[in-house]
This record gives sequence, C-alpha cells and structure tokens, in this order.
Amino acid sequence: MRAVIRNIVFYSFSLFALTQILSGVKITGGVETYLLGGVALSLMFLLIKPILNILTLPFNIVTLGTFSFFTNVIILYLLTLFVPKIKVSSFIFQGISYSGFTIPRTDVNQILAFIVSGLALSAIITFLSWLIKK
Repeated sequence: MRAVIRNIVFYSFSLFALTQILSGVKITGGVETYLLGGVALSLMFLLIKPILNILTLPFNIVTLGTFSFFTNVIILYLLTLFVPKIKVSSFIFQGISYSGFTIPRTDVNQILAFIVSGLALSAIITFLSWLIKK
C-alpha cells in the first residue's frame, strides 16, 4: 500500500514539476487534477508500459534502448486523452546561451511538445526515484 501511495505522490509531483518547467503543459483544476493524473499515470505505468515495452522491443534492440523513452511519450498522450484537464500544446522555447553554447529560439509544434514533455517527465521521475533510493 505504501508503494502505491508513493507512486501516486511521485507522479503527481512530477506532473506539477512538468508544468513548472515547460510552458506547453497546462493542468487546470488544482490539486484534484494532479492527484487524478498521478493515479492515472500509476495505472498506466503499471499496466500499459510493459505491453508497450514488449511491442517496441525490436526498436529498442536496434537503437540500443534510446527508443524506450517513446513509451513515455505514448503514455503521456494517453494521459491527455483520459484526463481532459491535462493538455500538452505547442509552445515557443525562448533559447539558452551559456558559456558560448547557444540554443536558439525555437517554435515547438504539437508532436515535438509531446516528445519534449515525455522526455522531461521521464527525467523528473528518474530523478525523484534516485532521491529516495535506499
């Protein structure tokens, strides 16, 4: 029971962090929507992710595992279908310049917004899991 509650809190917090990091992810409805999204993500990662991993196994083998984050993109897309108050839309990345390294201003379309959001969601969940690892 503790693991289920921990996963729901993780996924709810990761959704909150995702809305703070990316301007294209919008969640309306307050804490209830975050908790509902956390429950939905927990169920999807428990039930749908293993099926998607099996279906995309050939791509994962060929790309040496780099294709695996696309399962998170698909799960994020399914989350936006199941929880209508969670939306991922196109946005404008303002760019970054640091120590001579420059990423220019870019318009991020809908598909790329899902890919960036899925990658960021995966990174947040991995970071949170790393933080509490015993």
